[in-house]
Amino acid sequence: MGKNIKQVEVLAAKSVWPIPKKFVNLLTGQSLVAIDRIGKLLIFSLSDKKNYLLVHLKMTGQLIYAINHKLVAGGHSLSAQSLIGYVGGELPNRSTRVYLIFSDKSHLFFNDQRRFGYLKIVDQASLAVIKAKYGIEPLTPNFTKSNFFLAIKGRTKNIKALLLDQSLISGLGNIYADEALFAAGIRPARRASSLSKAEIERLYGVIEGLIRRAIKARGTTFNNYLDAQGNKGGFVVKLAVYGRSKELCLKCQGPIKKIKVAGRGTHFCPNCQK
Repeated sequence: MGKNIKQVEVLAAKSVWPIPKKFVNLLTGQSLVAIDRIGKLLIFSLSDKKNYLLVHLKMTGQLIYAINHKLVAGGHSLSAQSLIGYVGGELPNRSTRVYLIFSDKSHLFFNDQRRFGYLKIVDQASLAVIKAKYGIEPLTPNFTKSNFFLAIKGRTKNIKALLLDQSLISGLGNIYADEALFAAGIRPARRASSLSKAEIERLYGVIEGLIRRAIKARGTTFNNYLDAQGNKGGFVVKLAVYGRSKELCLKCQGPIKKIKVAGRGTHFCPNCQK
């Protein structure tokens, strides 16, 4: 934080907003002075105290900070080579969409193989509108039992889709939605409106504990995902259902099943989840 942005290079126009020329002009000469987050959206405060740089990694995005031929990479990567490319002189590479050059000659690369991620510059009013679109989030003060009931009770969506709906419950994600539903004994394809009060309370009760354990283990690593310190997550060995299709359930020893719910690969135990 605090480093002056000397140069901005946009290699993929669709990865930035506003248009590249304006994006470059707004960012050049600024400093990143603070970082915040809501859901999976990263929010960098800029030194002009008027604008914010938003970064969303989506499915394959990655931020790579490089200085003196050393790097710290955080986010997703489908190629281990992209994590060490700077040492070999390979960054920017074919997955690089945008990069910043700071006054001390360090670089911040935004790599994104599938091009779903983005960098966006917004003002304070626009940021407030964006934040208002996010629902309650685990481990924050607004994630109360009463708010959770309001988000779920009576809705016709299936419960898995609802848990992934960022406008209702933000920051949970596909892996932890499956794990939470297993821990609560609820099938992912059930309509939210069919859940009893006891089931909703049980689901609410397992979510924050699950997230705390995952954070303690530095998250779940698939396909070379790394955190902001460049470390892999260790929670993958503690997953009860996600990624364990056809393996035996840890509770009943029946086979874990994989189906598609809400457009996402979904894992559950037909015996333990009702």
